[in-house]
Amino acid sequence: MYEGKLVFAQLMDHLPMHTLRRTVERFGGDRWVKSFSCQEQFKAMAFAQLTYRESLRDIAICLSAQPTKLYHMGFRHPVCRSTLADANETRDWRIWAHFAQGLIAQARELYADEDLGFDLSNSVYALDSTTIDLCMSVFPWAHFRTTKSAVKMHTLLDLHGNIPSFIHVSNGKLHDVHALDMILPEPGAIYVMDRGYLDFSRLYKLHLTGAFFVTRAKSNMDSSRLYSATSDRSAGIICDQTIRLDGFRSSESYPEHLRRIRFNDPDTEKKLTFLTNHHLLPAAIVCALYKSRWQIELFFKWIKQHLRIKAFYGTSENAVKTQIWIAVAVYVLVAIVRKRLGIEAPLYTFLQVLSLTLFEKMPILRAFSSLPNEPGDVGFGNQLNLFGY
Repeated sequence: MYEGKLVFAQLMDHLPMHTLRRTVERFGGDRWVKSFSCQEQFKAMAFAQLTYRESLRDIAICLSAQPTKLYHMGFRHPVCRSTLADANETRDWRIWAHFAQGLIAQARELYADEDLGFDLSNSVYALDSTTIDLCMSVFPWAHFRTTKSAVKMHTLLDLHGNIPSFIHVSNGKLHDVHALDMILPEPGAIYVMDRGYLDFSRLYKLHLTGAFFVTRAKSNMDSSRLYSATSDRSAGIICDQTIRLDGFRSSESYPEHLRRIRFNDPDTEKKLTFLTNHHLLPAAIVCALYKSRWQIELFFKWIKQHLRIKAFYGTSENAVKTQIWIAVAVYVLVAIVRKRLGIEAPLYTFLQVLSLTLFEKMPILRAFSSLPNEPGDVGFGNQLNLFGY
């Protein structure tokens, strides 16, 4: 009989503890703390994410139901609801933001060689945001509309592995385009965005750094065609043109030429117009790049369905951001463990199995030994699957 570590402890062994200790020390997270450290706070919140707990009381009750195993999970004392609530309210959320970024750096190295589905050596990122609706009376600090509160997750998703490389949590009123001011452009990388980010002055700054972008044009864009390249209409490419912006403000904001590609989507029969500053890529690859932007929509839907970021354990801004960042850290940690152990099961299946085996003393790989080899045989064909290659 296996008498090793609990599955939960094996999962936590993959955490970069030196990074966590440095981050906690930097923000003074454990200053004057006697019985419930930041490490224990993270483990309690990670347990809540992995087992889909509904409230702080739910977390405390479930952990207290296994008193003989708490020490082996990394808890020195029983976890009390009020203690966890105070930790989420008072300890700086930036601890978990910086720690999640450390995990993201590890995950991006592991998934750097993942296939995009087309031949392209550049780094490719999708930029978008998602809005999490909140109650105005409970979350008055999260300004959005007159009768509604909300927070936004502005996310830059690395499409090599679908790992978020940048996340900014703001109130609901911050416009998406301001996220372009927060990211540090990577020369040679390609940034794929929807029309909400069509700001020519910001895109020109992105262009000057040596980065590329792919976005959609607005219907009222004032421009003129300079010349056209040969287009493959059998592939849905209606035209491939080099254009000049003619609007007074747009031409001042972006004084160089742009590339405009009109594409007929065979699935929806819609005609889409793309703008890019990359003049060498085949037009079909540009269209495929914009289609790959859908991965960030799947990412948002996935984390909303399978992580606790819509129902919050606390009502303050610090507690909400703490929960969101720990949820992101857990998502990335599970992706790291899945990659390191070579587990072929989709991430959804991986999380479901973990939720039932956290208190078991068995190797993580053994929990997946009896699963079907094909992801489609598991019975989750309708579930969103970001990692089922």
